[in-house]
Amino acid sequence: MLTNMKNLARLLGLTALGMLVQGYHPGLEDDAYYLAAIKNNLNPALFPHDADFFKVLFQATAFDKLIALSVRWTHIPLAWGLLLWQCAATFLVLWGCWRIARRCFDKEYEQWAAVALVAALLTLPVSGSGLSLTDQHLHPRALATALILAAIVAVLDGKRVLAGLLLLAAFPLHLNMTPFGVSYCFFLMFNPMLNPKKSDHPQVAALIPLGWLFEPSSDAWRQAEATRQFYFLLHWHWYEWLGIVGPLAFLWWFRSLALGRRSIVMARVAERMVYFGVFQFAVALILMLPPRFERLRSLEPMRFLHLVYMLFVLLSGGLLARYILKRSVIRWLLLFVPLCAGMFYAQRQLYPDTVHLELPGRSSGNDWVEAFHWISQNTPVDSEFALDPQYMAMPGEDYHGFRALAERSVLADAIKDPCIVVRVPSLGPRWLRELHAQAGWRNFQKADFERLKSQMGVDWVVVPKPVQGLTCPHKNARVSVCRID
Repeated sequence: MLTNMKNLARLLGLTALGMLVQGYHPGLEDDAYYLAAIKNNLNPALFPHDADFFKVLFQATAFDKLIALSVRWTHIPLAWGLLLWQCAATFLVLWGCWRIARRCFDKEYEQWAAVALVAALLTLPVSGSGLSLTDQHLHPRALATALILAAIVAVLDGKRVLAGLLLLAAFPLHLNMTPFGVSYCFFLMFNPMLNPKKSDHPQVAALIPLGWLFEPSSDAWRQAEATRQFYFLLHWHWYEWLGIVGPLAFLWWFRSLALGRRSIVMARVAERMVYFGVFQFAVALILMLPPRFERLRSLEPMRFLHLVYMLFVLLSGGLLARYILKRSVIRWLLLFVPLCAGMFYAQRQLYPDTVHLELPGRSSGNDWVEAFHWISQNTPVDSEFALDPQYMAMPGEDYHGFRALAERSVLADAIKDPCIVVRVPSLGPRWLRELHAQAGWRNFQKADFERLKSQMGVDWVVVPKPVQGLTCPHKNARVSVCRID
């Protein structure tokens, strides 16, 4: 049990290893919204002009409220609170994996190999879905995943009421991912051939909470949708399709291996995951291919693969230990040292201009991020900013979100804001209007920025170099922050 200090120490060590390999980047990618929402909960004066780009969607989640509440109660600085939550989320995911591994594998070294492989592969991409097993920043998906894994353990132990309570707790954390956990638990509980459509009920339940899910599509919405390539199954590459079929085929093989060793629990976990995967893929095809169901694509039904990959990696680790690694230290090192090094290297290639661990009080080494931090400390709270709509993809930016780090309102961008628009179509006209206002940004001169001020209320801009005629109180090697007087 976890009360065993040796087991606790191992889990803490694997948590530290996982985070060291994965890296830590608050404000990265999706955290452009999550962190902005948390900060808005802590200080409602923030984002007076553009809070709708995260507030409308976040009516359906308790995540930002939970994190903000914990910071208020503990009086821990937000940066440290986020880091502690990230450590806790990673630990809980690995703990859930260990508890499943203990039920699937008899030998202790097999159990720990299963968890170690998950820890080493936390940033493993999930085919075509835009996900990895966990993220390099605090994300509600990790907390929801931890609860789903705990629910799976409860189902395996025959504690169905506890499983239901755990899944119920996961819903307000991540409305899109939890139905997949519910669906898989149904397959674990019942003979999936009796009435497999029962597992479709949680998908319907996910439609209930908020009316914005039923808003009609529009031309602006379709333009935003077109930026999300993983919504279009027929455009997936062959290797992404292989990433659907491959893990399910391996899981069926794992079932055969388990049956040969009379590992009934493992056989059940693997078998029901295959049934779950086939069923959810059929649901995804129904929701994503017919044009009349285009609004349902934002439910992202292919993200069922996240749970498939999590358990596939977990079982793979245990089986590698059973048949290859065994108790050989040399074999363990030959597997895990190059694997961790390769995953670490991949992260450094993804975010080469930012330190690997953006810890509180430490410089990120990223000129864009440092400029955003300067903005948060030196500009009025009610300011409205504009910067290149493609700024996240610009050299040296490394996909950090302006709102999350600068804590100021900004005109819509072309990379992350479409994610919100495809879920909340009523934001589409505003998003398109603000993009059009910034068309030709890289050729803007003083008169263009003044037009933005008169038309859109913009009073500050972030540009690669100072603009003649504008006051630019902050400059570094890559960007300048300028005021439109």
